[in-house]
Amino acid sequence: MIEFDRASFDAFAGPVFNTDSPSGYSIGISALLRDFLTGMGYECRIRNKGTVEVFVPGEDDSRTVATSAHVDTLGLMVRSIREGGTLSVMRVGGPLLPTLDGEYCRVRTRDGRLYTGTILSQAPAAHVFPDAATMPRDEAHMEIRLDEKVSSADDVKALGIQNGDYVFIDPKFAVTPSGFLKSRFIDDKASAVILLMLLRWCRDHGVRFRHPTRIYFVVYEEVGHGASTLSADIDEFVTLDMGCVGLDLAGSETAVSICASDTNGPYDYELTGRLIELAKENDIPYTVDVFPFYGSDVGAAYRSGLDLKGALIGTGVCASHGMERTHLEGIEATLKLIYLYLCRED
Repeated sequence: MIEFDRASFDAFAGPVFNTDSPSGYSIGISALLRDFLTGMGYECRIRNKGTVEVFVPGEDDSRTVATSAHVDTLGLMVRSIREGGTLSVMRVGGPLLPTLDGEYCRVRTRDGRLYTGTILSQAPAAHVFPDAATMPRDEAHMEIRLDEKVSSADDVKALGIQNGDYVFIDPKFAVTPSGFLKSRFIDDKASAVILLMLLRWCRDHGVRFRHPTRIYFVVYEEVGHGASTLSADIDEFVTLDMGCVGLDLAGSETAVSICASDTNGPYDYELTGRLIELAKENDIPYTVDVFPFYGSDVGAAYRSGLDLKGALIGTGVCASHGMERTHLEGIEATLKLIYLYLCRED
């Protein structure tokens, strides 16, 4: 059975979480993943949209399977430059804007310049604005205060900033002594780290894959079309994405969530049942849930017309699309379950 290797986790997690990759901006993360994978001896390719694909041979050619994690994240984009020298923004994906009030960020220009700033409401001072506590935290009432001496739109434009520039949000990546991973974008960079750990373990221990396997690191999931261009030869697709925690859901930060259904409908009954049995038989902490406000790369694959069985697993994540948190035990449980599904031990 695969073991959770903290040194392997640390080697991958810091660089992955701290590489900016909002949906549509995959240059840095795709290159980082390519370097990790080729450094481990795997052949990979960066596909046209930026998705990184690894193909691993398997012993049984009766079917081809796939797994994925998406490395694109939520973000912001400059919508317009305001007359006072601040920036209005629009969301990339669905970040919870109230959680961004006061967060540090960076703005990247088209020619590669980076400027730091802070995301704030338009009433940021309690000593000045009577509605400082009550102003809505939404796109119409939030802006970016640049750390530059600017007081007009022309001052900002002189920096090279323009509409459509990306805004990178500080992830605040940290692992606590008690084993909690705290960061933005655990959805879904934790899953990417899990797949990298899996590939390193298999290489180091000579573990073979049961079936020919395609592994994807997807870059447009948060905007709905990440896995819409998977290879047509895939028979089964188990994507790794975050599990939901809260309200009446069973999900836990210390377990792997197995999703039976989400907003788009049920996942494959037989494949989901097989994953439940693997977790049960191997004493892996797991929960089974339906996610009420959720979609995944399996849905994107289905909408593109692929004829495959789809399933979803992932570590439970608290405060999704905000200041997220999970536990290394949940990451370990997810690592073990995807390993059991994909790999064969002699």
